[in-house]
Amino acid sequence: MDIHQILKYLPHRYPFLLVDRVLDVEAGKHIHAYKNVTINEPFFPGHFPHHPVMPGVLILEALAQAAAILSFKTLGTLPTDDSVYYFVGIDAARFKKPVSAGDRLDLHVTVQAHKRGVWKYKAEARVDGQVVTEADLMCAQRDLPAAAEA
Repeated sequence: MDIHQILKYLPHRYPFLLVDRVLDVEAGKHIHAYKNVTINEPFFPGHFPHHPVMPGVLILEALAQAAAILSFKTLGTLPTDDSVYYFVGIDAARFKKPVSAGDRLDLHVTVQAHKRGVWKYKAEARVDGQVVTEADLMCAQRDLPAAAEA
């Protein structure tokens, strides 16, 4: 999937879209996507000015965005303006190496379970084949409350 296809599956936009390409996706099973981390990322001037490191929470967010694409592909649907795909849990998160400008962050997510709209995943981010972050994620799609009429 190129960026134009990804934009159909994720409501995120700059500066919060953290998936650049999907290399492989098998509905109900797994996804392999990536994010090119460049020095132009909006978080680098403050994290850290003399040693740019991608914040760990954004690595987890990138994994969750890949998981969302996998979920929508599995369901055979696209997101709508009436719902949102939330992070609802993160367990066993480990940050093994820093991610820096110039790295390609490979995102590997596998479906562990899906029940009543809650998805559980095993997620791993790699740079040059080495695991930099791993976690068990939970996400859920929820309907947004109807806007109150004026």
